[in-house]
Amino acid sequence: MSTDRPYFFKHKAADFQADIKVYNGKAKGNPDYPLVSVIIPTLDGYRYGYFPELLKQLGNQKFQDFETIVVKGDPRQGRAINTAVSQCKGKILIILDDDTQLGTPNIFSKLVETVKTEPNVGMVGVPNLVPENGSWIVKAAMKQIPRRSSPMVEKIVESDLAEHPCCAIPKDVFINVGGENEKIPRGVDPYLRSAIRDAGYRVVVIPKVYIHHQPPNSIIKNCRQFFRNGKMAAYVNKFHPYFVIELASKHEEKVPIKATLGFRIIRYIKNILFAIATLKWFYLLMLVFYAAGFIIGYLKLDIENA
Repeated sequence: MSTDRPYFFKHKAADFQADIKVYNGKAKGNPDYPLVSVIIPTLDGYRYGYFPELLKQLGNQKFQDFETIVVKGDPRQGRAINTAVSQCKGKILIILDDDTQLGTPNIFSKLVETVKTEPNVGMVGVPNLVPENGSWIVKAAMKQIPRRSSPMVEKIVESDLAEHPCCAIPKDVFINVGGENEKIPRGVDPYLRSAIRDAGYRVVVIPKVYIHHQPPNSIIKNCRQFFRNGKMAAYVNKFHPYFVIELASKHEEKVPIKATLGFRIIRYIKNILFAIATLKWFYLLMLVFYAAGFIIGYLKLDIENA
C-alpha cells in the first residue's frame, strides 16, 4: 500500500461545514469519563429509519461509559470520522454506520474488553447476521451478495470482515496509522484495515455478539446504492489507484495480493456468469448496476466532483 497520503488530519472544505452533535452517555462516578467515543457519520440523520432506531439502541447497551458524536451531512465517510476523532475524548473509538442495528446489549462491553485484553489488537469487529424478520429483499441481498453479511464465529479470529458498521479501534492506533483516508469517497474500510495491519496490529472479529447491517428494503434503492458505489469505485480507480485494496470474503481468509484493473474486470465478468449460473438474480442485478455506475463514473468524473 502506498504511503502517499497525509498523516491524520481534519479536512474542512471552504464551502462545507458538517453538523456535529455530541451526546453524553449515562456513566456515573467515573472521573475519567468517557472511556469510549461512539462515532456515527450520517448524511441525512434518518437513513431509511435505521438511524433513529440506532440512537435508541445505544441506551440499551449495558456498557454506558461513552460519549456519542454524530457528524451529519458530510458525503465523505472518512472525513466525517476524522472530524469526530479530532474532538473526541475517549481512549477507545467505536465506529458505527448510521444504518447499523445492534443485535445484543453487550456489544460495547465485549468490544471494550477485547481492546483491553487481546494482545496487539488494532481493530475489532463483530459478525453481521441476516435478520430473521427481514424482508425477502433484505434477505436476498444479504445472502447473495458477498460480504453483505458475515457468519457468527466461535472464537476471536483474524478477519477482513471487521468493518465500519460496528468496530472498535484504540484511539492511539487510529492516530498513529493516519486515521481515515479523506481523499477517497469509497473504500475507506479496506484502506483502514490495510493501514492497521501494515503497522503490525491485528484485525479481528469476536464471538457471542452481532449486528444487523441491512441494505435498503427496496429493489430500486438497492440499485441506486450499487450504481453510486460503482461510480465512486471508478473515481478511486481512476485518480487514486494505489488506494484500491483487495478484499477477503470469509473469516480467517488471507487478503489477496493487489490485482490489476484488467484482472479485476475479468473477475467481475466471472462473477456475473456465476450469478447467472446459480440463479442469484438479486446479486446479478446489483452487479449490472455497479458496472454501469463504474463505466459512467470512469468516463465522466473528474478529480473535483466525486
